[in-house]
Amino acid sequence: MRVAMYYRNSDVRVEEVPAPKIRDGELLVKVMASGICGSDVMQWYRIKKAPRILGHEIAGEIVEAGKDVKTYKVGDRVFVSHHVPCNTCHYCLNGHHTACDTLHKTNYDPGGFSEYLKVPQINVDRGVYVLPAQMSYEDGTFIEPLACVVRGQRLASLKPGQSVLIVGSGISGLLHIKLARALGAGRIIAVDINEYRLNAARQYGADAVINAKDNIRESLLKVNNGRLAELIIICTGAMPAINQALGCVDRGGTIQFFAVPEPEIMVPIPANDFWRNEIMLMTSYGASPQDIEAAITLMRTGRIIVNDMITHRLPLHEAQKGFQLVAEAKESIKVIIEPHRNY
Repeated sequence: MRVAMYYRNSDVRVEEVPAPKIRDGELLVKVMASGICGSDVMQWYRIKKAPRILGHEIAGEIVEAGKDVKTYKVGDRVFVSHHVPCNTCHYCLNGHHTACDTLHKTNYDPGGFSEYLKVPQINVDRGVYVLPAQMSYEDGTFIEPLACVVRGQRLASLKPGQSVLIVGSGISGLLHIKLARALGAGRIIAVDINEYRLNAARQYGADAVINAKDNIRESLLKVNNGRLAELIIICTGAMPAINQALGCVDRGGTIQFFAVPEPEIMVPIPANDFWRNEIMLMTSYGASPQDIEAAITLMRTGRIIVNDMITHRLPLHEAQKGFQLVAEAKESIKVIIEPHRNY
């Protein structure tokens, strides 16, 4: 079968590898659509395990079911979660499913930028979701990224009427805007350095936008009735934006690192100011089964529309172009690879 093999952002090759063989309890899924995530182009991280077949935002059709698989059948249209928790460890039982050792070790074989993938038994047990009839395969590629956003806002306890500053208006930031709007946030302000993405932020529900080249704090006060933000969600690893964002939180507010800089980069925290003003600093990573189910419900019921965010649909042999578009972060939002389309 054909796959897109990742060597680095500028070197993604279409190669032939054997199709996976399933065993009892496993599924073989024909990948119909696979989204390129911003984390797929984090070269400092991905290159450590290259060459590798990436892709974890997939939707497809079950074409083979192993013995003892009772819940799913050939022909089912599914989203498959690449990481699944054990649901029984200390972390899972305390609501920290994405800190579970099992979640960090599980995956399907190979990644989603392939014509077919094998779903291991543990993922079949707790990571396969049949797509509702009204959801397309393309819609299915948004389930995982939206679920991560759902988790972020759930952990941050976003409240109706609350002012929200979203720093970074790539796909994650834009989904945060859509979800915050759906959940009744008050004033939503988006930050980015790219005018294309700032225009997208306006389109998807931001009340105001700020170019990160400007002084974010001063601009925020102007567009937020003289107040700083009650909730800041950082969706970029760019240190200039992060440093400015740390000075934009209101007293009693929350800053969430939804994205982070590279591991060796330390973020200076004004601990004394945060202490005096009771500012909460937190992170959010990945998504749990609860978050995935919530994301599917939001999309199924039309609370969150996602297909208007797709800017590029590419066949597998144009995967290099897709990675380039996402890595450049200029005039693209959601780039989807369709492995079985040859246009």
